[in-house]
Amino acid sequence: MLQPVIAGHKFLGDYASLVGRHLVEEIHALAEPLKGKKILHISATAFGGGVSEILYTLVPLMRDVGLECEWQVIYGREEFYNATKLMHNALQGAPEDLSEEQWSTWARYNEMNARELAGGWDACVVHDPQPAALFGLVPEKSRAWVWRCHIDLSTPNPATIEHLLPYIAPYPATVFHMPQYVPAGLQGKVHIVPPAIDPLAPKNMAFSPEDAIYICEQFGVDVDRPLICQVSRFDPWKDPVGVIDAYRIVKEQRPDVQLALVGSMASDDPEGWDYFNATVAHADGDPDIHILNNFNNVGAIEVNAFQSHSDVVIQKSTREGFGLTVSEAIWKGRPFVGGDVGGIPLQVKDGESGYLVSTVDECADRTLRVLQDPQLGKELGRRGKEHVRRNFLMPRLLRDWLRIFTEQLGG
Repeated sequence: MLQPVIAGHKFLGDYASLVGRHLVEEIHALAEPLKGKKILHISATAFGGGVSEILYTLVPLMRDVGLECEWQVIYGREEFYNATKLMHNALQGAPEDLSEEQWSTWARYNEMNARELAGGWDACVVHDPQPAALFGLVPEKSRAWVWRCHIDLSTPNPATIEHLLPYIAPYPATVFHMPQYVPAGLQGKVHIVPPAIDPLAPKNMAFSPEDAIYICEQFGVDVDRPLICQVSRFDPWKDPVGVIDAYRIVKEQRPDVQLALVGSMASDDPEGWDYFNATVAHADGDPDIHILNNFNNVGAIEVNAFQSHSDVVIQKSTREGFGLTVSEAIWKGRPFVGGDVGGIPLQVKDGESGYLVSTVDECADRTLRVLQDPQLGKELGRRGKEHVRRNFLMPRLLRDWLRIFTEQLGG
C-alpha cells in the first residue's frame, strides 16, 4: 500500500451558519446516491502547500456525507523530488526542462507507486504531476480516474508539457483552477473548479486581537507598530525578495513599519531551503524583517495570528496556481495587496476588495495607501471577506467534487 494519511474528523453541519442551509442541503442531496462509494486521493506530500491543506478538510467532509474516502501519499526520495520540483517550475514557465535521466527517475518512481497502489476504488483522484503516470500504468485499479492540477499551466515550458501530456491527456476527467490553465489535447471531460479554504481550521478560525498580539510578540514583533506580512512557501514564484524591496520603499515614508515573511517548508520542495537562505541574505540583518518557517515552531495558529494582526497582507506572486493564502488573509478581514497573476484576480477585485499589482513599486504604493488610511483598509477587508464567504469556502468545493463523482460514476 501507499502511505495512508490520517485526516481526522469534520462535520458539514458545523459550516451551515457560514455558507447557508441551502448549500448544505444541496450537498446532502448530491451525496445520497454516492454513499458507500470508495474514493481515493493521491498526493505527493502530507504537509506543506495548498494541496495537503485542502485534503485535511475535504477528505473528512467526504466521509461525513457518506463516501468511503481515503488519502494516500506516494513514495519518493530526494532524486524524485528534485526532478518533480524542476518539473513544477518548468510547467509554470521556467526555461529548464528535465534531463532524460530525471524523466526516467520520475517514470521509475511512478511505476513503483503504481505497484504499491491497492485496487478496488470507485474513483481515484491524482493530484498534480508527481504521480500523474498512475492512470496509464494501472487503470484497472479504479472505476473512474481524475487528474487534479493545482499549478498554473497557462505558459508551460513547451518541452515539459509535451513530455507530460501523453500521461495526463487520457484521464477520463481533469480538474483545473481556471480555463486558461487547460492545455490542448486532453481527451476526457475538463472541469473548472477553484480551490477553497476551511474557515473552521486553526489557520482560519476567528481569533481575538489579544491572542494575535500575544503570539506575534513571542516572535519579536513590536505589536504597537504597523506590520506587513506575506505567508507563502519560500519559492522564486512567490517573490519574497520583491516583498523585501517593496517594504524598503514603504519604510522610507513609514520608518516604523515591520515585515514578516512566514512560510512552511514542504517535503517535496528541496529547493525551498536554498530560497529561504537567499531571502534571509537579502534581508541583510534588518531587525524589522522577521523571516519564519515551520522549523521556528510556526504552525497554523501562528500563521493565523500574523495574518489577523497584520495591517497589510501581501502575496506578491509572479506566477500562482491559485494562492489559497489570499483567501485565508481576506477571510480575516485584512486589506490585501497581491500579484495580478494566476488565480489571485479571482479572489480580489482591484480597488474594491484589495489591490492587484505587477511591480515592486506598485506593491509599495498600494501598501502605503492602506497604511496611511486605516479606514480604507477596513473597507477593503470587509468587502473581501464577503466575496470569500460566497465563493471560496470548503463546502462549495465539496459540492463541486460530488458533482464530478456523480458524472464519472453515473450516480
